[in-house]
Amino acid sequence: MQASLVDPANLFRLVHFFDILAAVVFAVSGTLVASRKGMDVMGFMWFAVITGVGGGTVRDLILNVPVFWVQNPAHVSACLVTAVVMHFVAPLVESRYKTHLWFDAFGLALVTVAGTVKASDVGAPALVAIAMGAVTGSVGGIIRDTLGHVPSVLLGHEIYITASVLGACTYVGFTGLDVGRLPAMVAGFLVTFGVRSLAIAFGWSVPVFRKSTKRERWKSDRRDPAGK
Repeated sequence: MQASLVDPANLFRLVHFFDILAAVVFAVSGTLVASRKGMDVMGFMWFAVITGVGGGTVRDLILNVPVFWVQNPAHVSACLVTAVVMHFVAPLVESRYKTHLWFDAFGLALVTVAGTVKASDVGAPALVAIAMGAVTGSVGGIIRDTLGHVPSVLLGHEIYITASVLGACTYVGFTGLDVGRLPAMVAGFLVTFGVRSLAIAFGWSVPVFRKSTKRERWKSDRRDPAGK
């Protein structure tokens, strides 16, 4: 029984299922933006698809490999179905937005690992694999926010992309230690999900850049040598 759980074929099917589930979770976040903008069902579909598969699409284009949903449109199909459903139930989901954040953390962890694994499998260096994990997890949301004219996750203070990077680093580090592919994937998932979950639960954020008063005074003096 234990051997069947780690069988490569079963593992692939399980990862594929969760990958589609992650696309659905991201698609929901896209439709919530469409709902706040009062869009029609086509607008819902557009935001669902761009959020659900945007990160993976950019990743595959950068890696110069076939785009995953072109080979198998299951992810896009799931996003489209999600969009139609959300067109009718968006207010209900919006009222449980906190719950959706937890599902989003789950999706982030899944696609971060999936993106890092795919980059590693095509021979990308460790740093590139880590970057592709973060791209897969965050770029769809960045495109969504840009098109929806809402504050981008990239510009926010919350721990989101940081969690993705830490999870990708964990996977790369574990594979470098030759602990096995499956344990490395699980570790990467747990780190991403754990860090993001703690940020949600406790409102954690990363330190932000603050302008130095001394630096501002120095710049002012340079502009006005007479001190006027």
